[in-house]
Amino acid sequence: MKNTAASTVSNDLELIEANRQFYDPLWTDARLVSPERFNTWPLVSSLISQPQTRLEIAPGLRPRLPIEGTHFVDISAPAVAKLQAHGANAMQGLVSALPFEDGIFDLVCAFDIVEHVDDDDGALSELSRVAAPGATLLLSVPLHPSQWTAFDEFVGHCRRYEPQSLVAKLAKYGFEIEQSAVYGMQPKSSRLLDLGMWFLTHRRERALWWYNNVFMPMGVRFQKKLTLVAGMIDAEGVDEVLLVCRKINIASKA
Repeated sequence: MKNTAASTVSNDLELIEANRQFYDPLWTDARLVSPERFNTWPLVSSLISQPQTRLEIAPGLRPRLPIEGTHFVDISAPAVAKLQAHGANAMQGLVSALPFEDGIFDLVCAFDIVEHVDDDDGALSELSRVAAPGATLLLSVPLHPSQWTAFDEFVGHCRRYEPQSLVAKLAKYGFEIEQSAVYGMQPKSSRLLDLGMWFLTHRRERALWWYNNVFMPMGVRFQKKLTLVAGMIDAEGVDEVLLVCRKINIASKA
């Protein structure tokens, strides 16, 4: 038990340090982008109801759930401070140790986070713990280990998921996939990614300025509409997937 606890602490410290080096500078110089501007908004709008308790984990300054009425948890102090400045109920925290009671959220959102965590089982267990029976989980992850690139390592990914293994892992923690869609804003050009990584490594201030003021606004403007299908999509050639999951009672299903 001691070794497990020590390993968890070590992994959390590594995640905090990786975030401090990469994401803290990004959020320090970035502006908050309202959730209405993302292609996820029609989906989110269809899921919002009153009364409802909502949680979004690791939104940075790109929240997908409404600022008002949502609890936000992020590891980054600059991101939390800016969210709070916009009236958000935001606090620092880790997905592996969420500061909430069991089963209190009706809608949980975790985009681009579990692939960054060394112990993704611990993260999914926490997502399941805080989700109420029948709750909706919005989750996005990169797919196919064979498509691993230097960019994955650069931004702090620990893994990519095989589609069927992902389905089984979610089921282990009580989540059933109801809908899914192709997701993500990563450029397809490997040369463009290589150039971006070079500038982030050697010309960080200039690279962040271009990202925040040019590439991110363009990416938001030219997003493709989400096309949701029932269950898990045919994931061949899909780089990243968005999943709409339902929290089920594992015991009753068994």
